[in-house]
Amino acid sequence: MGRHVIVGAGAVGSATAEALAGAGHSVVLVTRRGGGPERPGIERAAGDILDVDRLSELTTRADAIYNCANPRYSAWVREWPPMAEGFLAVAERTGARLVTMSNLYGYGPLDRPMTEGDALAATGPKGRTRAAMWRGALAAHEAGRVRVTEARASDFYGPGVTAEGHVGERLVPRLLEGKPVRVIGERDVPHSWSYIPDVGRTLAVLGTDDRALGRAWHVPTAPACSQRELLGALARAAGQPVPKVRRVPKAVLQLAGVFSKDLAELAEVSYQFEAPFVLDSSAATSVFGIVPTPVGDAVAATVAWWRDRLRRGDEPRLRPSAREGVSPGLS
Repeated sequence: MGRHVIVGAGAVGSATAEALAGAGHSVVLVTRRGGGPERPGIERAAGDILDVDRLSELTTRADAIYNCANPRYSAWVREWPPMAEGFLAVAERTGARLVTMSNLYGYGPLDRPMTEGDALAATGPKGRTRAAMWRGALAAHEAGRVRVTEARASDFYGPGVTAEGHVGERLVPRLLEGKPVRVIGERDVPHSWSYIPDVGRTLAVLGTDDRALGRAWHVPTAPACSQRELLGALARAAGQPVPKVRRVPKAVLQLAGVFSKDLAELAEVSYQFEAPFVLDSSAATSVFGIVPTPVGDAVAATVAWWRDRLRRGDEPRLRPSAREGVSPGLS
């Protein structure tokens, strides 16, 4: 079994740590405060992503380092480039493979299912930033400096997804109370949703299988369904009536953007909820045998997790912390 260093203890980092520890690996989970899930096989450590010396110390003799972090949404363009360079520097110093959690921004709008072979043709600043990160990592890989791979997922949902996803704390508690919910964008267009345990399983495979190296992989994801369909499935799993699903008016979003830098940033990627937004994840299933969790099982586990969270009275996580692996949810 190997040693694996994960930076970021949000939903992605925690799911990856659970998957690796469950397979018998030794895991070091790094955040600025040394937090994260407590379980055998997971060591928690404090460290800042931009402190290359500290991160290199923690990654000494590690098989892989995982970038599961995320700056605050409105700070992506400014903060991601030095963070990405820091991860590459640590990987080069230590020889650990670099596994990056990414998303679908880099492709820009497409009128067909996205594949890993599609050009990274985004024109918006966040999409260009994500594309540049991958191009830089791939160039370093091809130059023989590092070994890299990347996972790309759509919008997250599932146990542990709170502020990180559209189907998180803004919607699920209301749905469990039988209340109407409001969504961003069209309610009835197909959309891919990546279940967070599948994200963690995929990253764990990419960090341990040499076939993953030198390219990006889409997280195996169940067939696309609309926002209304997914929320209906969650309601049925909870034994609740299918909720009324209303659209947040564009004028309301625009006004909210005046007061919130993060919400203002959603304009760049709003196309993802205005037209079909579907990814093809068949490559990872074909090569690695990773099969996405059926939606019925996924929504049942999601409802159970949320009910337990609400029963314990956990506070909603409304203000994501920079570099802790969280974001406003669009992929």
